[in-house]
Amino acid sequence: QVQLVESGGGLVQAGGSLRLSCAASGNIFSIDTMGWYRQAPGKQRELVAAINTSGRSPNYADSVKGRFTISRDNAKKTVTLQMSSLKPEDTAVYYCNARLSTYSSSVYYNYWGQGTQVTVSS
Repeated sequence: QVQLVESGGGLVQAGGSLRLSCAASGNIFSIDTMGWYRQAPGKQRELVAAINTSGRSPNYADSVKGRFTISRDNAKKTVTLQMSSLKPEDTAVYYCNARLSTYSSSVYYNYWGQGTQVTVSS
């Protein structure tokens, strides 16, 4: 079994900062891309940021470029999203995502965390 557990969401004023963390655990053999998605009420889930195993050239949504930074620790199987200069439109449930394989199967599948709420007040 694989688990992705997020932490760090909460309520913050516009212009503030939050740090989201996600830890992967379980029968994991290899992790490829890790990332963060978000879903606001009435909207589709969207990619916020993603990072590959090397950590080079992370991918960001245009709306968060220059404000959010994604990083990962391969040894600890964690991915972190540092969010700064937060805006009310960043309010959403944020989901951790990892594309990984397990010792039970060499096929890579996408796994999701349970989500953590981020609310930015104006």
